[in-house]
Amino acid sequence: MTLFQIIMLIASAFFAFKVYEHIQALQDIQPRSEDSSPSSFDPEALIQKADEAFEGGDLKSAFALFREANAKEPQDSEVLFKIGYIAQQLGDNSEALNYYKEALEGDKKNEYIHNSIASVYRAEGEFVSSKMHLNASLAINDKNAITYYNYGNLLVDMKHMDEAKEMYKKAIELNEDFKEAKEELEKLA
Repeated sequence: MTLFQIIMLIASAFFAFKVYEHIQALQDIQPRSEDSSPSSFDPEALIQKADEAFEGGDLKSAFALFREANAKEPQDSEVLFKIGYIAQQLGDNSEALNYYKEALEGDKKNEYIHNSIASVYRAEGEFVSSKMHLNASLAINDKNAITYYNYGNLLVDMKHMDEAKEMYKKAIELNEDFKEAKEELEKLA
């Protein structure tokens, strides 16, 4: 066998294994009874199953189901956002960012998508991009305490402690019971 043939054989085996994993994930979450739920080809049924898997803590199954639903009915911003969130929880910031950006294309005025994109950029050390999305989120809704909290965290990473304090104070002003914001503010005192 030539080197090219060996590489092609390995690539084929890898993709066959990934298809097998995907099918197994779908089979594990499909109901055993034929008449207990709508067709698994229905995007709404897939989304419902994915939500149930997510609530049950099965992120991998939820991820596979949301992606399947997206393949059947692409460009649903809510589904794309959920895929991005799960990818981020599974530690794949690059894939999460791609899904968040797709979701944002369909819903540019969604403060939560901007917050999530900012979170990924912050984790990747891209502070300017993170700040841009937090500002966009505040432009949409300046009454969201979580955005101010996230902004405070970013400013701490950027070593702008006085500005961070102001963000935490604003978060607490909007939500008096915001325990995490109070803890971060105390750390800076």
